[in-house]
Amino acid sequence: MTATITPRAGAAHARILGVGGYRPARIVPNSELVDRIDSSDEWIQSRSGIRTRRWASPEETVAEMSVAAAGKALAHAGLDASQVGCVIVSTVTHLKQTPAIATEIAHRLGAGGGRAAAFDVSAACAGFCYGVSLASDMVRGGSAEYVLVIGVERLSDLTNLSDRGTAFIFGDGAGAVVIGPSNTPGIGPVVWGSDGSQSEAITQTVDWNDLRDDREQEFPTLKMEGQKVFRWAVWEMAKVCEQALDAAGVKAEDLDAFIPHQANMRITDAMIKALKLPPEVPVARDIAENGNTSAASIPLAMERMLESGEAVSGGTALIMGFGAGLVYAGQVITLP
Repeated sequence: MTATITPRAGAAHARILGVGGYRPARIVPNSELVDRIDSSDEWIQSRSGIRTRRWASPEETVAEMSVAAAGKALAHAGLDASQVGCVIVSTVTHLKQTPAIATEIAHRLGAGGGRAAAFDVSAACAGFCYGVSLASDMVRGGSAEYVLVIGVERLSDLTNLSDRGTAFIFGDGAGAVVIGPSNTPGIGPVVWGSDGSQSEAITQTVDWNDLRDDREQEFPTLKMEGQKVFRWAVWEMAKVCEQALDAAGVKAEDLDAFIPHQANMRITDAMIKALKLPPEVPVARDIAENGNTSAASIPLAMERMLESGEAVSGGTALIMGFGAGLVYAGQVITLP
């Protein structure tokens, strides 16, 4: 006979309960980079909005930064790591194929008493939003009561300092949130997708097979077709933002904050214009001081806005990530 499977019941709703970030100590101004790319501070700021970025020291590893950010998020949520049932880490700069860095982070935190599920997500700059969606579904589906989502990058490891198109863009850091049960909806439906036909728009210069077969190859770095990515982000991501707002039943004027991936200040400005976002809605501009930190950029910007009072706890925010793949994801959330 066929047995009946008993489904697991989770919480009615999920929300972000706490947020934390880690920014490396070293601040790198544009002036350190301009000579190698025949540029200037003014040119970099006009192209990207970036004034400085943070680069990690050898001791500030992906795991170290993640543990520090996660500890702050747990403290903000008022939870102990032993209560975490799963750890999701979004990164493209853990330079070891296996095991997933999430397992080391979960172990060091003592997540779930050392028994928490743990896995990595490779979705570039959209990875944090991917993780938030997965965690929300897990909490509501009953597979975990509390989920730790971390976005972390050491992009300085993959940056070609002689590449005029990318040398000034990337930074390092980690951001984390704790997602758990809620009596009211705190995470809206995700709107996500990908366009693999443009996968070469942002990629690494050499794949691992080439590096293995030709030991004379230089170590891989990131390369980007800047204009192609800019046009795609400006024209397509505003539409995704609108879809995420519609899916959550929220209007742009209802927002208390807009926290897009910190890719480029001009892209952010274009999305604001396309969304007809009211001028009184605060917008994250963490890129000016931290550069583009890929998967870490949204939680880092969220933490900064809350700490500065620019955004308020319990407010409604739209988060939106997009990047290599090309991939994208966005959802409306209640701020922790």
